[in-house]
Amino acid sequence: MPSTAVTRRVLSSDLLALPGVYRPQADTGLLADELGRERLGAATEVLEIGTGTGALALSAAASGARVTAVDVSRRAVFSARLNALRHGLRLQVLHGDFVACTRDRQFDVVLANPPYVPSPSPTLPSSGSARAWDAGPDGRAVIDRICENAPKLLRAGGVLLMVHSAMCGPERTLKRLTQAGLPAQVTVKVSVPWGPVLHSRRAWLQKQGFSEAGEAHEGLVVIRAQAI
Repeated sequence: MPSTAVTRRVLSSDLLALPGVYRPQADTGLLADELGRERLGAATEVLEIGTGTGALALSAAASGARVTAVDVSRRAVFSARLNALRHGLRLQVLHGDFVACTRDRQFDVVLANPPYVPSPSPTLPSSGSARAWDAGPDGRAVIDRICENAPKLLRAGGVLLMVHSAMCGPERTLKRLTQAGLPAQVTVKVSVPWGPVLHSRRAWLQKQGFSEAGEAHEGLVVIRAQAI
């Protein structure tokens, strides 16, 4: 099991992040805390989807787990590899779509902090920093792909840990995972202040029914699902 001290040291350290790479924020810390409750060791294989700076992948690697991290951003891949070198931790960091990169592989733990901010554009960005948060009109473009593919990614008894906004409908995530054979539950829920992206979309979010007038806090949830 990864120690809280090691996890916090990784998250609070000066992780390198090239321009446009998502830096650890409240959702990263929330997922790291839940990861700390799982039993990890040298025989554990971990996958992180959308690794960014590699913070969560490094926390898992610090426990001795064998970790594969994937990101569609070349800058994120480079950042994660550099951070692994700086911390003296072993990571396999792959560039590309997580489904293509992990074909025919299975893991004991899958971590995901996917893009989950509802966006006025129906098309996901193909470049730039917005790839780290824009997730289509309902915020579920990547969440739903993870729900669809999680049963193939997890070994029997394997665990998916995913964080996303309450705006995206956690009940939909729970239903999809459970129907796919992965009984799921919300393990933690917190409220955090809106960041710049949500503030910039206030009028649109209100019009779409994602928020109320004057609302300035966002609910975050961590969902845990386990393969039977």
